[in-house]
Amino acid sequence: MAIKVLLNEGPELRIRITGESHTALQMFRSRLNENKDVEYANYFVGHPELDEPEFYVRCKKGKDPAKILKGLCKNIASEFDGLTLP
Repeated sequence: MAIKVLLNEGPELRIRITGESHTALQMFRSRLNENKDVEYANYFVGHPELDEPEFYVRCKKGKDPAKILKGLCKNIASEFDGLTLP
């Protein structure tokens, strides 16, 4: 997953994510919106063949959206650490 930071100012973060589908983006969106420090999180896909999706996060005053997003990624990764297949 390649990520390009488009905006990282104060409580706002906007990134472009390459090679991801609605599945991953929806998971990030729903989990971020459940976070008490996040005011709003959503993604925008644009044209399906021309544009890479953009993800936007706005946090409450004094909270760092990049730090919250990184924490979420670590949490999701840890959920898969204990996965065993028969």
